[in-house]
Amino acid sequence: MIVEKIIQKAMEKADAAQAVMSTQETSAVDFENDKLKSAVSSQRTNIHVKVVKDGKVGTSSTTDPADIEGVVGRALEAAEFGSKANFEMPGPGELNPVKIFDPELLPLQKPEMIGMGQRMMDMIKAYNPEILAGAGVNRTITKIEFANSKGAVYAEEHTNFDVGAGGQWTRGTDILFAGHSVGQKKRELDTEDVAARAIEYFRMAEKIVPVESKTMPVIFTPGGFIAVLLSLGLALDGKNVFLGASPLRDKLGQQIAHPSFTLIDDPTIDFGPNTSAFDNEGVVRKVMPLVENGVLKNFIYDLDTAGRAGEHPTGHGTNRSLTNLVMSPGDKSFEEMVSGIEEGLMVHEFLGLGQGNPINGEFSVNVFLGYKIENGKIMGRVKDVMLAGNAYAALKDIAAISREREWISGGYAWFSGLFPYVQVGRLNVTAK
Repeated sequence: MIVEKIIQKAMEKADAAQAVMSTQETSAVDFENDKLKSAVSSQRTNIHVKVVKDGKVGTSSTTDPADIEGVVGRALEAAEFGSKANFEMPGPGELNPVKIFDPELLPLQKPEMIGMGQRMMDMIKAYNPEILAGAGVNRTITKIEFANSKGAVYAEEHTNFDVGAGGQWTRGTDILFAGHSVGQKKRELDTEDVAARAIEYFRMAEKIVPVESKTMPVIFTPGGFIAVLLSLGLALDGKNVFLGASPLRDKLGQQIAHPSFTLIDDPTIDFGPNTSAFDNEGVVRKVMPLVENGVLKNFIYDLDTAGRAGEHPTGHGTNRSLTNLVMSPGDKSFEEMVSGIEEGLMVHEFLGLGQGNPINGEFSVNVFLGYKIENGKIMGRVKDVMLAGNAYAALKDIAAISREREWISGGYAWFSGLFPYVQVGRLNVTAK
């Protein structure tokens, strides 16, 4: 493999080295405003090299597999001015068996993908011809090769399949955007269900209803719960813990959420959006409980942060990115949750999420797509509404979790996984 040749070249002068090569082939079909916008194929190769020389780290990258001498030379030059190496590269490990490649995706070509997108748009147009419909179908095949100077040599081949549908509905001065998307590593995606879910978001929004400014119960859809989990994800980052920025830094083993809340990080789920056997530093991935029955169990570390903090790397790579998050289901159906609310909101999407200082847990965001609940029924869409609260307080104030769960992927790089609907006791709702 090319990565092994890179290691051989680097070790002529370096004390340690690693190389990662990613080769990706993508076919993408996109529809916009009822029309086919593009149908393209692309290929790209990225090689990243890290060396340690005289106790300092140097990195470099290239897109040219023939540029072995150049990419190694640049990494060695960078090491002269690099930061201190606080880690040792991992040796060979036993990889967990994972299912990440679906051969059924190989024969899928753009004409068939165009047909999938068109059928999803046709469903949306059949529901309401006034909606300017859109859709996307993407297929990606990725090969990853890894090697380091400790003798770790790994390779994986992934398939990814992403499907989405939605659109824009304009009524006078009111413009509504809604849609649904799913991503995984196998072909078995129900495109009709994707379109049907998008239609349901439009259907619930047919009527615009008023809402008063007050504190009230809020149901987060599986995708909407990012408003709370964003803060938690940042607080679990080992770098933030080491730097003292995480409000959870001294909370390991303590109750930080309602006992009904359990969240694990599982990179081994068959064909999950972020399933893989090793990270980009050669650390073997494993299932990791993050919060169990409301008790904080683990932080996540890359090699450098683990070395600085005196901890072990957790297999989440240089960006310390979570893989497939899995939240345990509750004991109520979604319908039961809604029926028990006299007045409240269901929120699905936000504008401005992540602005300010989310690691502290405080959020005050515009509701991009939300619905009013009244007397146990969803009455319609709300407009010009803000939602405010504290993510850590919300985790302790969980009132119900649904039995139903959905796969969510995209939006935020780390926010992929299996999530239920979550009801929080009370949050501040501000209506203009």
